[in-house]
Amino acid sequence: MRISLCGRKYSKIKSPDVTAKEKLLGYLFGPMGALLLNAVMNSYINVYYTDVLKLTGVAGGVFLAVFPLISRILDAGANVLVGFAVDHTGTRQGKARPYLLLSAVLMPVTGILMFLIPNAALEIRLLWIVASYNLFFGVASSIYTMSHNMMIPLSTRDLKQRAELSALSSMSGNALAGTLSGVLIPLLVLPAIGIDRESWTVMACVVSILALPLTLLEYYYTRERVTEEDGESRKKFPYRKQIKACMREPYMVLILAIYILTQAATQVRNTSLLYYCNYILGTYNDGITPAILQVLGGLPMGIGMFAIVPLTRKVKKRTLFLIGSATTAVGNAICLLAPDVMGVVIAGQLIRSIGGIPSTFIFMALFADVLDYFEAKHGFRCDGFAMSLYGMITTAMAGLGSGLLNLILSGTGYIAPVMEGGVTVAAEQPAAVVNGILGCFNSAEIIGGALLIILYYFCKVE
Repeated sequence: MRISLCGRKYSKIKSPDVTAKEKLLGYLFGPMGALLLNAVMNSYINVYYTDVLKLTGVAGGVFLAVFPLISRILDAGANVLVGFAVDHTGTRQGKARPYLLLSAVLMPVTGILMFLIPNAALEIRLLWIVASYNLFFGVASSIYTMSHNMMIPLSTRDLKQRAELSALSSMSGNALAGTLSGVLIPLLVLPAIGIDRESWTVMACVVSILALPLTLLEYYYTRERVTEEDGESRKKFPYRKQIKACMREPYMVLILAIYILTQAATQVRNTSLLYYCNYILGTYNDGITPAILQVLGGLPMGIGMFAIVPLTRKVKKRTLFLIGSATTAVGNAICLLAPDVMGVVIAGQLIRSIGGIPSTFIFMALFADVLDYFEAKHGFRCDGFAMSLYGMITTAMAGLGSGLLNLILSGTGYIAPVMEGGVTVAAEQPAAVVNGILGCFNSAEIIGGALLIILYYFCKVE
């Protein structure tokens, strides 16, 4: 298929085929800044609210339980508007890349605002928290996530190259940004800053500012070859037609249901991770417990990110997802056998990590297969609307994870740590709190894994 050269002026990538420089700068290192910022906010903002700002008891615990969930639902709706904007964008940069450029500025600014909470009356502080939270997750993060995720299906139609880009993008988020967020921050940063508010603000500023140059790198070293195909940028299909066709397409509904279930289980687990390390597996902010859990539990990911693409050439992606879902459930079940014994938990996490390799590295490739199937069947693409739904799910499920955990913490009597003589002192939590954290950390993925096996069985889009 013939490719237009109009997009080359605004990209450092000139080749009609995916290049090594594009893979390295556009999909591996470029996304790391924004993905790191997203990971830090998703992983630690709840700890900042409960332990540093001590908001667990506000309105009898209702505020922290309800505000993240409602905010993320509203933010999810913003993804539809972003998707609509993307589908109606026709520039020489493409239709997704301009939003990468916009998010390069929005992400750092809104990330910093989340921690620059004024010393004012409680009502004003709560208003600032709600506004900044929604500006980051509902506006900046939604715009970035939408445009970033669209780059894989829009970059090339070559299935091999698409699988490689999907793996590299996931490697950027999980191996690079994930290591910084999940290992170095709890190991080196959290023990040093404790629950000191100013120190948390400094950390947020550093991570936020880092996102700017790296996101610009992603913008300049990516290219939308599918958009550049002759006539593609000029085809405009009504959004209503896209919505109607997507909602009637079984494989589209199925892939979205799979993603909802995957994200729900993952977000509930991830939000409770630090609480699990602080109160069940280790001691408060000991640094070493979450680092060990992340490093050893993530070792299979390091191997899997190199093995998964060659494996997809021999085994169907659907088969890999079926095996992965079952393995994830088994790994979490092992952890439940002795949740406070490090050796047992590490063994379970290693098995869980093996099971998570397909969903971590090639899910977007499977999603892109569905988009191509949709185009072949209906005669037009629905990237913008489909990715808006994808972003809605990501956003809403993150709110579900935070809201559910906070509801459990406040309902079971969570006791926030205090500062005594400049040292952070954490209380022993009631048994009900411990059981609630344990349920979030392990049980969610056991249930989710069992249900995903059923859904993946019917996903025969390849």
